[in-house]
Amino acid sequence: MNSRERVLRAFGKIKGTPDRVPIQFEMCRQLYEHFAKELEIPATYTENLYEDVTYRISANELRLAMGCDVVVTGASVSDNFKIKPNEKGQWYNEYKMLMRQGDIYVEVVDYPLAQAETKADIEAFSFPDVDAPGRFRDAEALVKKYKNDYLIIGDIEVTVFSLAHQLAGMEKLLIDMMMQTEYVVPLFQACAEFQTQIGLRLIEKGVDALWFGDDFGTQQSLIMDPDTFRTQLKPIYSKMIERFKQANSSIIPILHCDGAVAELLNDIREIGFEVFNPVQPGVPGHLPDDMKKGFGDKFAFWGAIDQQDLLPNGSDEELEKDIIEKIKILGKGGGYMISPAHIIQNDVSPERVLKFIQLCKKHGKY
Repeated sequence: MNSRERVLRAFGKIKGTPDRVPIQFEMCRQLYEHFAKELEIPATYTENLYEDVTYRISANELRLAMGCDVVVTGASVSDNFKIKPNEKGQWYNEYKMLMRQGDIYVEVVDYPLAQAETKADIEAFSFPDVDAPGRFRDAEALVKKYKNDYLIIGDIEVTVFSLAHQLAGMEKLLIDMMMQTEYVVPLFQACAEFQTQIGLRLIEKGVDALWFGDDFGTQQSLIMDPDTFRTQLKPIYSKMIERFKQANSSIIPILHCDGAVAELLNDIREIGFEVFNPVQPGVPGHLPDDMKKGFGDKFAFWGAIDQQDLLPNGSDEELEKDIIEKIKILGKGGGYMISPAHIIQNDVSPERVLKFIQLCKKHGKY
């Protein structure tokens, strides 16, 4: 059984149980560079429009050699776009956000729509050119090279809500959502249209799945009122998936959504999402039993291994115990691709990365 069939079985797209639980992971640049040197496989980078997504869609050749069962690709910055850091080391990205490098992830310093109040303010804002030169060069090449052997996931993370708050500012957007300020829904619609066009181009290139990414939860609860989600955001995501399914009825819609979001999972399924990621561990409502019993008939699961504390700080025995538990429960009868809940950062040693992969293969056989 090759990786493509393994993942399609795990996601319930073809009948039968996979031979083992499929594995997926991505790493920070420091770890990519370490393994590239060790394995003598170049780490090739697809620089995404939103900088942190770069590490989701890069170094596929390296990750496949290490045991990953999927290829993840996405849109690149335009060939015509060049970063020009200022004297503080800050830069504008293609979305016109002023950025800086934080301790781990990039941070927005200045929001281009921080003063938005009306629908006209959104209409006056120019999103990047979807068809700029070089935008899908890497995606096309990866599909051509790996389509027969691996499931190809097209990444459109920072999709609607996350893109909107990176453009306007989180505090402003949440307040204005509650106040039903005029620009809010037009902003969501504009973000959705931009990412819909990106997704349609990725479908044209031949991806098998589209990976949305918006976080609706904190470590303890939802970040917004459920009714606000249902009125302002749910119809927009539903329309996106409808358009993707019209373009390719077999496309697999995947949602990455951090935080404690169990309260929204029925809505998320009604929207049309078929795979739920990252099943963030350690937050209310996300125990493996709760997920499998409550939502195992609605989703395939992807993720569930803690990269905040367990991977960097836990013992090998604790890691093995957790992997066994997640595979036993979430992987029962299929329906699970094991992965850290987020990008593995450089507080995790290379040895632990290899241990994670080795343990997943050891305990993942059906």
